Amino acid sequence: MLRLRGSAPITGLTDVLPHLKRLEIGGDLNGLEIYQIGSNLRVSRLMKNFFSDLEEQGVELPFLYTLAAELLQLRDLEDEIAISVDESGYVLDTASETLRSIRQTLNRTEGRVREKLEALLRDRNAATMLSDAIITIRNDRYVIPVKQEYRSHYGGVIHDQSASGQTLFIEPQSVVDLNNERRALQAKANQEIERILAELSAHLAEHISEIHHNTYLLGRFDFILAKARLGKAMKGISPGLNDQGVVKLYEARHPLLDPAKVVANDILLGEGYSVIVITGPNTGGKTITLKTLGLLTIMAQSGLQIPAREESEIAVFEDVFADIGDEQSIEQSLSTFSSHMTNIVSILEKMNAKSLILFDELGAGTDPQEGAALAISILDEVARRGASVVATTHYPELKAYGYNRPFATNASVEFNVETLSPTYRLLIGVPGRSNAFEISRRLGLDSDVIESAKSLIDTESANLNEMITDLEDKRNLAEQEFEEAQETTRDAERLLQDLQKEVAAYHQNKERLLEQAKTKAAKVIEHAEEEADGIIREIRELQLRGAQGIKEHELIDAKTRLSEAKPKTIQKRVVHQTKPVTHKLEPGDAVRVLSLGQKGTLIDKASNSEWNVQIGIIKTKIKESDLEYIQPEKPKKERVITNVRNTDPVRSELDLRGMRYEDALQAVDKYIDEALLAGYPRVAIIHGKGTGALRMGVTEFLKNHRMVKSTRFGDAAEGGNGITIVDLK
Repeated sequence: MLRLRGSAPITGLTDVLPHLKRLEIGGDLNGLEIYQIGSNLRVSRLMKNFFSDLEEQGVELPFLYTLAAELLQLRDLEDEIAISVDESGYVLDTASETLRSIRQTLNRTEGRVREKLEALLRDRNAATMLSDAIITIRNDRYVIPVKQEYRSHYGGVIHDQSASGQTLFIEPQSVVDLNNERRALQAKANQEIERILAELSAHLAEHISEIHHNTYLLGRFDFILAKARLGKAMKGISPGLNDQGVVKLYEARHPLLDPAKVVANDILLGEGYSVIVITGPNTGGKTITLKTLGLLTIMAQSGLQIPAREESEIAVFEDVFADIGDEQSIEQSLSTFSSHMTNIVSILEKMNAKSLILFDELGAGTDPQEGAALAISILDEVARRGASVVATTHYPELKAYGYNRPFATNASVEFNVETLSPTYRLLIGVPGRSNAFEISRRLGLDSDVIESAKSLIDTESANLNEMITDLEDKRNLAEQEFEEAQETTRDAERLLQDLQKEVAAYHQNKERLLEQAKTKAAKVIEHAEEEADGIIREIRELQLRGAQGIKEHELIDAKTRLSEAKPKTIQKRVVHQTKPVTHKLEPGDAVRVLSLGQKGTLIDKASNSEWNVQIGIIKTKIKESDLEYIQPEKPKKERVITNVRNTDPVRSELDLRGMRYEDALQAVDKYIDEALLAGYPRVAIIHGKGTGALRMGVTEFLKNHRMVKSTRFGDAAEGGNGITIVDLK
C-alpha cells in the first residue's frame, strides 16, 4: 500500500478516550476536545473511502479491508463539529446565528470605544497629559495611560498604575458606558458558547460506543502503518516462520546500526546443530551477533519485518533468554562472575526445549580452567534439554567443542591481520584462532621474542591453530569457487531467459506468417478456379462446334490459358550438403556444437575426448564427437551502407496520457528499445495519476523488463506519482 499510494490519510489522530469517559459521566467538553473527536471522525471516513478505492482497483489487502469495513461514518456529526469549532478549539461564528449576531454587535461596540479613545489621543493637549499615545487593556476594559498630575482631567475609573506610580491607567468617563455594554455582550457570547459546547457534547454522548470503536480501529491502523513504515525504512522482509527451532537469517543486519556501514551476516541454527560457540577477538562483532539474533527473533514474533534478505526464516520460541553485558554491583556485592552466574542459574530454572538462549562471554570472570569447564558443562546441560543456544567465549578449550559434540558447531568473527582490524564477518564452522603472534610481529616485536613465545605454548594448542588456519584457507577457496559458480549460474539464467524470449517470438512470428500465407494461397486458388471455369466453358463450346470444325490454333490457345491459370507452386531450394572438413582441432578454432546448434570457440582440451568450449558468455565441457570445425570465412570487401531514412530524434520522455492500457504497454516496449538505441541512460514515462490502473500496469511492466535497471516515481518538482523515472541498463 505504501509503495502504490505513498501513505494513508491517517494524519490528525488523537487519543480521545479521556474525552469519552467525561462524556459518559455527563460532563461537557471544551472546544479543542470536541475538535479532536471531530478530527478522528474525519479520519475514519477518509480511511474507509481510501480502502474502498484500493479494493475496487484489485489490490489484495484482505485483512485491512476487514478492519476498514468496521469503521463507522458519522458524517452529520462530523459536519456539525466542522462548522462549530476550529483546530484551536475556538467556537466559530457559524456555530449559531445568535453567536454571530452577538459578536457583530460586540465588534461594533469595540469599534466605537476605540474611536472615542483615539479622539482623546489626537487632542492637542494629549502629548502633555498622557505618558504614551496608546490604547491598552486593564481588567478587560479599554484604558489610556495618564500622567499622575492630570488624573482629574479625564474623570472615569482608575484600573491600574505603573510601578513608579507616575502613570495611571484610566478608563475615561466618556467610554465607561460603552465598556459596560461591551462587557455585557461578552458575557452573552460566553453564555452562547457554553450552550453550543453543551449541545455538541450531548450529541457526541449519543454516539460514545461508535466513536470508541472507531478510535480503537484507527489505533490499530496507526500501529500497522507504523510497522510498515519501519519495515520500508530499514528495507525489511517478512521472514518464514517454523516451530522446529530452525533459524536461517541471510544477510542479517542489526536494525540500530548505520545501514551504510553495517556488515550483513548469515546466521544459521537448527539444521544439524542446536549449539553455536563463537570465538574471536574483542570488538570483532561477537556480542552484536548475539543481539542481532535475539532482536530479530523477537521482532518477527512481534509482527515486525526484519532487516535481512528474502528466503530468511525464523523459529518461533516460547522464551528468549540472554545473559549479555557485565552486571557488577557494589551494592549487592556481585562480581562479574557472580552476576553472570546469577543470570545463568535463573535461565536454567526457567528454560525448556522451546527456548533460545544467548550467552555472552560464558564462564568469564574466574579462573580460566574452571571457567572453561563450567562453560562446557552448561552448554552440555542446555543441549541435553533440547534448547537452542548461541554462546561467545575467549577460552581456547571451547574451540574444539564443536568438533567433539555432534549437536554443536564452531563459529568465529574474522580478523584481518594485515590491517590489524576486525572485518565483522561471521564464519560458521570455523573456530577463531589466536592472532597474538602475527599482530605482535606487525607491531614490531622482535622475532626472537616471538619464536621463544611459540616454543612455550603446548603442542595441542599449536596443532589447533594450524587446523584453524587450514580451515580458513579452505573456506576462503570454497567461497571464491562458490561465487564463480553463482556468477556462471546467473549468466546461464540470463541466457536461458533470452533464448526463451527469442523462441517465443519465433513461434509467434511463424504462426502469423503461416496464417498470412494460407490466406494469400486461398485467394490465389479461388482466382485460379474462377479463371479455369471460364476457360473450360470456352473449350466445351469449341467441342460443341466440332461439327463445323475447330481451328487448331484456337484449341492450343485455350489449353495454354488453362495451364497458365494453375496456381504456381513454390520450388524448394535444394541445399547440397557440404562435405565435412577434415581438420585436427586446436585451441582457438571456431566450431559448431551439433547437439545445441550453437557456434563456439575452443579454449583448451579437458580430456582425450572432451574440450572446454566458450559459447557466448558460457564456458562448458563438450565431447569432441559433438563438435564440427568451421572454416574461417574469407574476408569480404567492406560495403559502406548509408542510412538515408529520415527519422525524428527520440525524445527523453514518453507521454501515455489518454492511451488505452494495451496500446500504452506496446508504446512503452517500443519506446524502451528506441531509447536504448539512442543511448539514453534515463527516460521518463508520463502516465498521469487518474485511477492508478495505468500507473500500476506500466510500473509492473517496467519492473519485469530485462533492460530496466530501476524505476521510481518522480518527486514533487518532476510530477509526483504521475510520472515514472526509468534508469536503463
